[in-house]
Amino acid sequence: MEKIYLAIVLAPLIGALIAGLFGRKIGNVGAHSVTILGVAIAFGLSLYAFYMHVWGGLPTFSAAVYTWAAADSFHFDIGFMIDHLTVLMMVVVTSVSLMVHIYTVGYMVGDPGYQRFFSYISLFTFSMLMLVMANNLLQLFFGWEAVGLVSYLLIGFWYKKETAILANLKAFIVNRVGDFGFLLGIAAILMYANTLDYATFFERLPALAGVKVEYWPGVEWSLPTVIAILLFIGAMGKSAQVPLHVWLPDSMEGPTPISALIHAATMVTAGIFMVARFSPVFELSDAALSFVMVIGAITALFMGLLGIVQNDIKRVIAYSTLSQLGYMTVALGASAYSAAIFHLMTHAFFKALLFLAAGSVIIAMHHEQDIRKMGGLWKYMPITFVTFLIGSLALIGFPGTSGFFSKDSIILAVQASHLPGATFAYWSVLLGVFVTAFYTFRMFFLVFFGKERMDAPTRSHLHESPKVVTLPLILLAIPALLVGYFTIDPLLYSGFFGTAIEVLPAHDVMATLHEHFHGAGAMMLHGFTSPVVWLSFLGVALAGLMYLVLPNQLPMLFARIFAWPKRVLDGAYGFDDFNNVIFGGGSRLLGRGFWRIGDVRLIDGLMVNGTAHLIGVTALQWRKIQTGYLYHYAFVMILGLIGLMTWIVFLR
Repeated sequence: MEKIYLAIVLAPLIGALIAGLFGRKIGNVGAHSVTILGVAIAFGLSLYAFYMHVWGGLPTFSAAVYTWAAADSFHFDIGFMIDHLTVLMMVVVTSVSLMVHIYTVGYMVGDPGYQRFFSYISLFTFSMLMLVMANNLLQLFFGWEAVGLVSYLLIGFWYKKETAILANLKAFIVNRVGDFGFLLGIAAILMYANTLDYATFFERLPALAGVKVEYWPGVEWSLPTVIAILLFIGAMGKSAQVPLHVWLPDSMEGPTPISALIHAATMVTAGIFMVARFSPVFELSDAALSFVMVIGAITALFMGLLGIVQNDIKRVIAYSTLSQLGYMTVALGASAYSAAIFHLMTHAFFKALLFLAAGSVIIAMHHEQDIRKMGGLWKYMPITFVTFLIGSLALIGFPGTSGFFSKDSIILAVQASHLPGATFAYWSVLLGVFVTAFYTFRMFFLVFFGKERMDAPTRSHLHESPKVVTLPLILLAIPALLVGYFTIDPLLYSGFFGTAIEVLPAHDVMATLHEHFHGAGAMMLHGFTSPVVWLSFLGVALAGLMYLVLPNQLPMLFARIFAWPKRVLDGAYGFDDFNNVIFGGGSRLLGRGFWRIGDVRLIDGLMVNGTAHLIGVTALQWRKIQTGYLYHYAFVMILGLIGLMTWIVFLR
């Protein structure tokens, strides 16, 4: 099986290298063919690995492929850990990536960077596979940084657009903030456990549970708490949790296929996966779990509210990603790691579906993205309309869709939690249901129903997207609709993850949920009596009333009543303004001060020019000693001889 695991990660890499290095020679068809083939091979082999580990009885595989470096007693290896958590992530990453690759053939046609784009997205897939298949923190960090690098290249793919360049810089810099904490967490593990290997670290973890560290006098911290929070700071950057969320909405500057890949199956899910992988560490710290839960709750509710005031179709979906990542993070904080991964999987399918369907709309609208300039598209684009509806229903958690089973499980799990912050988290995710339903169907109604608000030339050319675009939509709509129903029992209640995820009995909220679980069908029927579902229905009804029944009166009335909250939401709570002042103007002012004091005055003034001036002045004075008179030199020699004799006789 080791060769199969190698083939899974290398197939997308080989495709990326061929498309990137030889794209001009093989042309557009060659570039997309080789990359699609590489990802298809990875997907097929991932399915085989999934089958062998889940049904074939293969035990967990963990071994080094080769040693990257060795220093003293440390060995830094490249290796794989393949267990049930890994194979699930492999299938999700490769399946969504394959759909995005196929879709890109239709979306990027005619773009001058066609071959480069295929090279990048295939490299993105390779990077994410290296991350999820790692058996040690060195390789995890390599994949972690590689997805960050490729996201930088893809967000700024249209590098002649100033907004795209600013967006990729923002993503890169914000993630470096999170990665600093992540790197400190890795360093702490290496320092105290003397290893970067997962299995070895988890074996040594019980001995570290009682270790206290003191970073300033009189204040002791539990070592597992420190490690868990530092690791989570890295996850906050990658998975866009408040306050390190600001890069994700701006990532919409990249082409739509990469928006789908980033938001659904690669970069933003890396943090969720990492926390689940390190569940043994987080289980040792209630403080860390509460911190994770509260951050996730704030993100789930308040980022969802921002989706209400967005008019760019991609940015609405982007803020929904932020909110759904908050739900996953809340589940992690409630120790419902399996529910977080379950929602990660379902979200990957319906969020990729929504982004790609939005891209289909953008193609039809000649790259117009403002939903206020759309309307009535359902009769022109029936396939896009139906698939977009399925994705929207899954996003709001309509009973029977995949999102219903995963989102409701998270809400029930946090309700069962007794950790500090659980009550706040429960009300946040519950209110988030109404908010999600409202902004999702506000977008849906404005795009597909109501008055046609596009200009006449655009209206005259409206038609359904080509099959290469609609085929991935249909294929993604199937799991977005059905995968939750068929997988909730094994993933959440039948021990699918085994030892890949560890939960202490005191934190096991999923065991509480299991007592009341009577099958997916019963859960779906019971959902119609749940406040969660009725809140989502209320959100849809309000959106319909405002944008279909009374589209001219109610939105204006609400805008007047909620004028101040709307200004706050339009400003995205001031995070960007704060960052611009502190890290934009403030950091430039600080840098200018350091330049004047440190560079100009200290280095140039004192050390470089000052040293030269001192030598010049000293030489000017010493040259006066060189008189050229013999008796002056003899006198100096006699003084030196007297001084030497005095030292020998009296001082030695």
